[in-house]
Amino acid sequence: MFKVEVRVENVSLMYNLSRQREERLKEYIINMIKGRLFFDPFWGLKDISFNLRAGDSLGIIGKNGAGKSTLLKLVSGVIKPTKGQVYTNGIIAPMVELGIALDHNMTAKENIFFLGAMHGFKKKYLNGRYERIIEFAELQDFADVPLRNFSSGMAARLSFSVATLINPDILVADEALAVGDIGFSSKCRARLDEIRHKGAIILFCSHSMDMVKSVCEKTLWLDHGTMMMYGDSNEVCNAYEQFMSYDKTKPEEN
Repeated sequence: MFKVEVRVENVSLMYNLSRQREERLKEYIINMIKGRLFFDPFWGLKDISFNLRAGDSLGIIGKNGAGKSTLLKLVSGVIKPTKGQVYTNGIIAPMVELGIALDHNMTAKENIFFLGAMHGFKKKYLNGRYERIIEFAELQDFADVPLRNFSSGMAARLSFSVATLINPDILVADEALAVGDIGFSSKCRARLDEIRHKGAIILFCSHSMDMVKSVCEKTLWLDHGTMMMYGDSNEVCNAYEQFMSYDKTKPEEN
């Protein structure tokens, strides 16, 4: 029996940070050949674990550099962990850095079929959803316009519309709702509720605690790659906000 799920088991990710800065490619190659390149290990994530089943929604919060987007990329399969395992079962719609997969030389219509093909869907399937995608993105008058003439918000609306209207099993989103005005944002939240109630898993990273609380039942708080708290969204978001308020009032160290 098919079972939609996400399992992250004791996952850690290490980057090698160069100690020196080579200004030119030639210098880098020479130092590499001579064995003069030195690196320091940097752990972007440290021993992260959680399990999600069909219908679960997980918010991921934390300060810039906490490891939020890195975790989403691991779940999406964009990068591999240094330690531990990430297991996913289902069609994944990754929306990390919205619009990054769009071809700006193509029209909106061409991008719909391009993105759909990237997600593994046939042309016949996409034909049946094309009008809904364009209408949801509010781009009816721009279907044949190249994306290079789009605003960033228009491109993001298109990406969100494609990713959610092809009915993914697992939606991985980075600030997915910050793609338009209040009306469109509300429409996005309603769409996320709809696909979650159909059994999809949602992972959503945001700096907006109100948005996380409204979209996600569970929340994971990261700080410098470490899991600080995991559980009910209201409890975790409130604890994070209290921490941030206290952190801002602390005197700077000399």
